[in-house]
Amino acid sequence: MAKNNEPTIIKKYANRRLYNTGTSTYVTLEDLAVMVKGEEDFVVYDAKTGEDITRSVLTQIIFEQEGKGQNLLPVAFLRQLIRFYGDSMQGLVPSFLEYSMTSLTKEQEKLRSQMSETFGATAFEAIEDQVKRNTEMFERAMKMFMPFPAGDNGSSETPSTGAPKPAKAEANDLDDMKRQLEEMQKKINQLSDKS
Repeated sequence: MAKNNEPTIIKKYANRRLYNTGTSTYVTLEDLAVMVKGEEDFVVYDAKTGEDITRSVLTQIIFEQEGKGQNLLPVAFLRQLIRFYGDSMQGLVPSFLEYSMTSLTKEQEKLRSQMSETFGATAFEAIEDQVKRNTEMFERAMKMFMPFPAGDNGSSETPSTGAPKPAKAEANDLDDMKRQLEEMQKKINQLSDKS
């Protein structure tokens, strides 16, 4: 449906059905969510009383999205929002939230480009490299704790020489793991400092 200056009128009937007067069809909350995402403006009226119930319907859409596991609103935010009801600051909250969301929307593309720069190809390569090293380190650690490594048939000899594996080599493996963990922590700290 083409966007125009007038919002689409949605009527909500007593049986909780929503009727889109623009398309002459019944719609669901999911359909209204798609309209919102498509930036199609609409107003919802109670069919019997004519009361504007857009706010409560939009709140139902948010509730439904949150119920699907698409958690966008942190619990701390919701608690603070509830605390504002009846508070002397209540009148300022809507305009502040509207301003904040407008600013976020305007800065959305800028934020996306900054995120891709921050976590761009080189950062992803570094993370991928670190994951490989972590996997190797984990495999070595698991071998240290396995009483009989795979293919060993219960012997404690090293596969290449046939000689018993010295305890000093196991200690070196542990020292090597500690060193790699320290390096990994340094790289994580460097990445978090850049963002």
